[in-house]
Amino acid sequence: MYNENNKIAAPTLAARVREVKQSLRGMMNGPVSQSMREKGLAYKVNFGVELPRLRELAAGLPHDFALASALWQEDIRECRLLAPMLMPPGEFDVAMADMWADGMRYPEEAEVAVFSLFCRLPFASSAAFGWIADERPMRQLCGWLLLGRLFQQGMRPGLRDTDELLDQLESALRCGSAPVRTAAGKTLLRYMDFGVAEEERGEALLRRVQEG
Repeated sequence: MYNENNKIAAPTLAARVREVKQSLRGMMNGPVSQSMREKGLAYKVNFGVELPRLRELAAGLPHDFALASALWQEDIRECRLLAPMLMPPGEFDVAMADMWADGMRYPEEAEVAVFSLFCRLPFASSAAFGWIADERPMRQLCGWLLLGRLFQQGMRPGLRDTDELLDQLESALRCGSAPVRTAAGKTLLRYMDFGVAEEERGEALLRRVQEG
């Protein structure tokens, strides 16, 4: 396509999304796609592309707000996983983080969003503590995954945050959502790695949970 100055025009957003879909179609893994559908991942389209290959694809794509936002709106597994990989953290605000958390359908989306985007946000810690106190399971899942990632990156909670953290951990470990329990349990283990005092408080919490 040429403009009035006979220069090549930039592709439209719709054209860029089509190009991404074409790339994904060429990477399709039928058996993996079928296995995911059998496990309940009910997307309109699921190409079965493995995460390492998606990360390779993302590395060659522009990290662009408009493209990431458009891909997030697609009912295609790979598009929704690429979206947080391509979203510039500096252009992603608190309201969008809440909106994306609320729109997630499967734990895989939460995991990719946390590790590719949420942990890089300047408000990551406050978002995580807000989410773990929320009643909505997907927000809780994002919160525990995010806290675990932040602990892994070296963030340590202050005394006041620690008390809240342990209260919420005890509730999460008793909740009915298996993904939330698993994520909370891993976060507790990372907290216990901080030192002897943290290990002792964590062990006491686990005893309370086990005793019912």
